[in-house]
Amino acid sequence: MCGIVGYIGKRHVVNTLIDGLKRLEYRGYDSAGIAVMENNSISVIKAKGKVSELQKKVAEKLPASASSDISSGIAHTRWATHGPPTEINAHPHTDNSGRIAIVHNGIIDNYVELKKHLSAKGHKFVSETDSEVIAHLIAECFEGDIVQAVAAALKKLEGTFGIAVMCADTPDVLVAARRGSPIVIGVGNSETIIASDISAIISYTKRVIFLNDNDIAMVSAEGIDIRSLDNVPVSRETAHIDWDAEAAEKGGYEHFMLKEIFEQPAAISNAIRGRLDETQANGILSGLNLSAREMAMINRIVIASCGTSMHAGMMAEYYFEDLANIPTEVEQAAEFRYRNPIIEPNTLVLAISQSGETADTLAAVREAANKGAIVAGICNVVGSTIARETGQGLYIHAGPEIGVASTKAFTCQVAVLLIMALKFGRGRRLSRHDGMKLVEEIKSIPALVTQVLEKASDIERIAKKYADAEDFFYIGRGYLYPVAMEGALKLKEISYIHAEGYHAAELKHGPIALLERKVPVIALANDIPGKDKMIANMQECRARKSPVIATATIGDEEIKTYSEDIIWIPRSSQLITPIPTVVALQLFSYYVAKERGCSIDQPRNLAKSVTVE
Repeated sequence: MCGIVGYIGKRHVVNTLIDGLKRLEYRGYDSAGIAVMENNSISVIKAKGKVSELQKKVAEKLPASASSDISSGIAHTRWATHGPPTEINAHPHTDNSGRIAIVHNGIIDNYVELKKHLSAKGHKFVSETDSEVIAHLIAECFEGDIVQAVAAALKKLEGTFGIAVMCADTPDVLVAARRGSPIVIGVGNSETIIASDISAIISYTKRVIFLNDNDIAMVSAEGIDIRSLDNVPVSRETAHIDWDAEAAEKGGYEHFMLKEIFEQPAAISNAIRGRLDETQANGILSGLNLSAREMAMINRIVIASCGTSMHAGMMAEYYFEDLANIPTEVEQAAEFRYRNPIIEPNTLVLAISQSGETADTLAAVREAANKGAIVAGICNVVGSTIARETGQGLYIHAGPEIGVASTKAFTCQVAVLLIMALKFGRGRRLSRHDGMKLVEEIKSIPALVTQVLEKASDIERIAKKYADAEDFFYIGRGYLYPVAMEGALKLKEISYIHAEGYHAAELKHGPIALLERKVPVIALANDIPGKDKMIANMQECRARKSPVIATATIGDEEIKTYSEDIIWIPRSSQLITPIPTVVALQLFSYYVAKERGCSIDQPRNLAKSVTVE
């Protein structure tokens, strides 16, 4: 993995490919490359590092004067899996003849076996990657029809792939295919674009086709022919994307992450818009495709997710159990898949994923479906694989999230999950009076977040004070425990500081041994149930000389006695306060990382969408 672009059409091919790669930079990568069709032969250029390094090499080797001879091309940004980030390991990869070139996202599980088999037939490999095997395997299967060769090769692959292929013998055609790793095709006027992400396409067209697993698409400037691995024609709908390229620009902010933090009032408003029935004090969740009777029969909820989305799931566990009295558990998606989970009748499995492409979460969806669960997705990306395979669920409508560290997607996930809990609760134990109160609280979330954003300069001052620390603890209780986990994750993602989130009660069960003057503790001491116990934990930290940074409810003067610094949070209930609190922690992480000079939007070693296990 990480980013794929392919283009065939009337535009300047090289510029279009480079532009596409730049729009995929946010996904995280360590090398880049391009292959173009020039006078019926393939030219490949690669570079270690950023796309800007590739662009310099391309300018030297493919001068503008030669652009009229280039009819198509494929390009890639690589996030290293097999083999270090070197120019040789960068994509595109070719066969020994140089007549076939491929770019690949995913993991080929049986590449060692295939490599041995192909080596015995005389194929010479130059990289350490699993991906290079695909180019050689296609060449081995090629007998004049590139689509049949790709199909024959893919049948022999075990693992996941999203690929784009070009062949010098068929210069007017590109081939794309997928299994487990996303491929989307943009449909233009006398041009077609292949990509792993809509961001690379949206500047050129809003009409897109999402490939399903085991689809092979033969792409020309004039059309798209999609077939199965068995060469059977298949039909895929053309979708319309409702956001534009401007939404994926920085808009005057220094970083995408900062822009997306400040977009949260609008994003949350979009997430909750049309989903609150103020007359009935209820939620409106038409995307679930469940009747009131079917919802009432659900007696258990299992949430499968990873990373930030798993922390949103932890919030939902509290919501579903407290508001709807439904036993709920949160599973790390990979564990859900591999530990043979028990799925009882009337179990709802919720798969939460910003991208809708997270490999482990997608595998959990399939495992749950095989076991007869009702499966629904909570996704941000329209047309993503999880959204399509579940066939029901909710889009969070956060808009494009470019920063690798998720911000607005998390708060929108939490807001939507709270509305879902309201809906389930009104069908069970939640009174109309309490439902109406909650509806009003949900409507207040954007304003509460705005109040936090207005205090950004105060948070920046505190962040600069502690930016030299190399270890942080975050502690929380109840509804703020998942926020502690998420706050620590944000800090480690973008500042590279070791940070751990704990339930405050766990502090005494080992972590307290690490407390000292050099280890700040962020204590989530908002004025909600459990605050008295949190104050005791804060005193324990200070007794070990650890400086305490508290989040506290505005007006709670008592907290000043137990902390060195305070991040003030507007007053709200225990159901709502996690959202403005996590926004404050996002700002804290951002300003710490900025002070340390870190690459905030593209943190080292991280990718935006984890499409490999």
